Amino acid sequence: MPGGGARLTQRDIARLAGVSQATVSLVLNRRGDGSARIPQETRERVLEVIRATGYVADPAAQKLVGRRNQLLGVFTYEPVFPTLQADFYTPFLLGIEGAAERFGYDLLLFTSAPVTDGRRRIFHENNRLRLADGCILLGRTLDRDELGRLVASGYPFVAVGRRDDAGGPVPYVGADYAAATAALVRQAVALGHRRLAFIGPGCGAESSDDRWAGFRIAVEETGVGWIHEPAQDRDPGEIVDGLLREGATAALVEDQADAVVLERAARDRGVAVPGDLSLIALGNPTRPVATDIAFTCFRIPREEMGRQAVEILTLVMGGEEQGRQRLLPCELAEGQTLGPVPDRMPDKRKGRRN
Repeated sequence: MPGGGARLTQRDIARLAGVSQATVSLVLNRRGDGSARIPQETRERVLEVIRATGYVADPAAQKLVGRRNQLLGVFTYEPVFPTLQADFYTPFLLGIEGAAERFGYDLLLFTSAPVTDGRRRIFHENNRLRLADGCILLGRTLDRDELGRLVASGYPFVAVGRRDDAGGPVPYVGADYAAATAALVRQAVALGHRRLAFIGPGCGAESSDDRWAGFRIAVEETGVGWIHEPAQDRDPGEIVDGLLREGATAALVEDQADAVVLERAARDRGVAVPGDLSLIALGNPTRPVATDIAFTCFRIPREEMGRQAVEILTLVMGGEEQGRQRLLPCELAEGQTLGPVPDRMPDKRKGRRN
């Protein structure tokens, strides 16, 4: 036995079992035909040495004796706490934690991944992903090349949020943004709005694609007019002016944080929400914003998504093919910012009513 508390190695196991280190490695990694040719008696002798010496504490050795590590990894492409995004990501983590406890797993948060171009990377020289039996991926956008490598590797993982195929189907639990957005469009149309605006990128991340798709489906179905106003790096007052100029009476805003800023800009111009302009938020704010207004919106089932991500991951780890992709319904919230279409439009230049 190695002395001084030194960590056991495969060489130590081989010496104690009276076999070659290559034999230990083959048994440990179960490498194809080579492993199959090892006599059962030899295999059992190696396993017995591992049990007797405590080498089973090593993650790879636990797999040797048919056990998982009972560790689930959580990899976040963006910092989740303590940051300005904590309010958005915390419910996901709460759901993951509760489900991991129920299934008997510990959680391992991967934090050593290097940051390249402002984003973490899974694959790097010190990658420790396989310390965990499987991993849950969190982030607004996930790197497609890394998703492709994960799919090809066969390593068990689940993405939080719908993801497009990446060389094969990606296991995920997402929110049905398209259906929820379409439902809010129909609510606005039922209140008499005939020209709607979509405010946000509407592309890039799958979550943006789905909101945009739901908006387009619903406006085409109802036959109303629409405009698209990207919000990034634009003055909110200019956006409000553009909405009034184009005759839009209701705006659906991708991020509720942007809706809060637009409401303030509208108020500064004497434009009442929802009396003159209705604002509808397409989900929870991704960054904290102070407001006393209850926005008409849909709520993302974030905690439930976290819980079901763990459930799906257990299915993936068990080799189950069904139930690997799920979309959960969003809850519509009535709020205070969607009202009937105004009977007269505010002056587009000065914010005064005609």
